[in-house]
Amino acid sequence: MHTLFQPYRLNASLTLANRFMMAPLTRCMAGPGLVPTEQMAAYYGRRADIGLIISEATIIRPDGQGYPNTPGIYSPEQIAGWKKVTDAVHAKGGKIFAQLWHVGRLSHPFFHQAEVLAPSAVGFEGSVPRMRELAYQVPRALTVAEIVQLVEDYAQAAANAIEAGFDGVEIHGANGYLIDQFLHHASNLRSDQYGQTPENMSRFPLEVVDAINARIGSDRVGLRLSPGAYVHLEGDARDRAVFDHLLAELNHRNLAYVHLGIFDDSLTFDYLGGRASDYLREHYDGHLVGVGNYSAETAAQAIKADRFDLVAIGRPLIANPDYLAKVKQGEALTPYADTMLAELV
Repeated sequence: MHTLFQPYRLNASLTLANRFMMAPLTRCMAGPGLVPTEQMAAYYGRRADIGLIISEATIIRPDGQGYPNTPGIYSPEQIAGWKKVTDAVHAKGGKIFAQLWHVGRLSHPFFHQAEVLAPSAVGFEGSVPRMRELAYQVPRALTVAEIVQLVEDYAQAAANAIEAGFDGVEIHGANGYLIDQFLHHASNLRSDQYGQTPENMSRFPLEVVDAINARIGSDRVGLRLSPGAYVHLEGDARDRAVFDHLLAELNHRNLAYVHLGIFDDSLTFDYLGGRASDYLREHYDGHLVGVGNYSAETAAQAIKADRFDLVAIGRPLIANPDYLAKVKQGEALTPYADTMLAELV
């Protein structure tokens, strides 16, 4: 297991202190104006010994919100709030990426008094987490002009993250949110240049990646993906060809890493031929981050077997701010309790 504690070089500009990452965890702790708080700075600062912290999902513009009290990164006040967080992490020698987020059809007008937008006018059955009285609505399909604007908004959010002191960004392209909605046939029914074929369905995610790479440099950009639809989406055997194309294109983009988005990596998907992590390892040539109910011991075994390169830890890091020290010393971990009010996204 000692490999997990050794430094790991992602690229020429970024070497991590160890192979652990903190998974993005929605905490719903933002203050008025969706501004990060002092409490959030302390929360992240206590976990700065992790090789790389991925922030909670952070909305790129107001209509991207889908949960209460989730932080944004589009206003000067939000950027200043995040600067307190990054300063707290850097003061302890840590590194932190901002996860950039738009929930697409999983938003609600309650948050922004605007239309809900998505690739297609296909709703999702259910209601807003923690606000169950708010049922999801059928979204309006984005126009091409609006898609072009979204690409620019993602790039601006990445630039805002660098201004706020983040070491890089992770694009949230997983778990049934906006970018993932373009990649799956159940949620993308478009007949234009953003739909129907693997090339077209991959177009928007790749445009976002390219715009952010151009703005801040690909060595500071990660991408989270869910090739196996398992939450907020239904799977379709045709999705496999979409991700085959997307990953082939990503192999030419020199990203910092690709991060699997899944709650449990023991899940298998027929159209992927098994586990999503194994599918990504087969088709993606760069650094791969595994996640999904791994302990330090099982992660070390997976890394030794070359199934992925780094491991993201979620709920145990909520329950144990001193997770790394406890694992090193062989101490028992405090069990995660549902009363800690965390949701993995």
